[in-house]
Amino acid sequence: MSRCFVARRLLCAAAETAAAPASSSRWERLKSSKAGVWCRSLFSDYKEACREIFVGAWERPVKASVYVSLLGGAWACFYTKPDISSFDAAVVEHSTQLGLLSPWIRSATSDGHIQSLVKLRNEGRLRHASLGLLSLVYRADYDPDTTLYEAQCSSLSVPWRELPQRVLDVGFGGRWWILDSKMKDFDVNEEEFKRLPAHMQVTSPPSVQEVERNERLHKESLFPLKVEDEEKETHVSKEDSVSDESQITSLKEEQTQA
Repeated sequence: MSRCFVARRLLCAAAETAAAPASSSRWERLKSSKAGVWCRSLFSDYKEACREIFVGAWERPVKASVYVSLLGGAWACFYTKPDISSFDAAVVEHSTQLGLLSPWIRSATSDGHIQSLVKLRNEGRLRHASLGLLSLVYRADYDPDTTLYEAQCSSLSVPWRELPQRVLDVGFGGRWWILDSKMKDFDVNEEEFKRLPAHMQVTSPPSVQEVERNERLHKESLFPLKVEDEEKETHVSKEDSVSDESQITSLKEEQTQA
């Protein structure tokens, strides 16, 4: 009986082995592994998210356009964000422009701001910080190559809460805003106009009639003088002199007759 039971078990095992499918390939084993299952679930999640984005944009076009505009504006601000090299170039350019002017013509505000920036630049105390969509330029106490203990010790460094008081300029949209505002009317010295009356310190724009009159006078000044007009003027003056002389002679005759 035992021999028959063992033979039966061997035959059943052989039948199960014959009925089992062929061994799976390496790609199928990779897909059924934990890493394969995780990658497939991640891909399906991203696929579903993209489908929802396109469906939502089709159903709400105004909202989608607002989001696209915001993303495009953020990308443009990030792409056009100025760096420290552009700030140095702007400072040197404005310093050259002021150097070409006489000290009596320069604006004191522009000149003082540029001179302070040039001094900090020469001392190596300008620092640049990128905040993603905009840039900041602030001043430091020491040059980064200074080997003094106060300059190298991290415990004595300036805290971040003092950064707003040290900011010198803000870069956004491809320009430095504080520098451009300080250089407005850099060739006008405000000190020259402080002694004038209040109504003369402020200039109002001319009216339409004044502009038309000035344009007409300017156009007339370009034309040469006509000889006919001069002859008419001389003829009229001669006639006036003749009439005056005739009146004088008539008065003399009346006096003699009397």
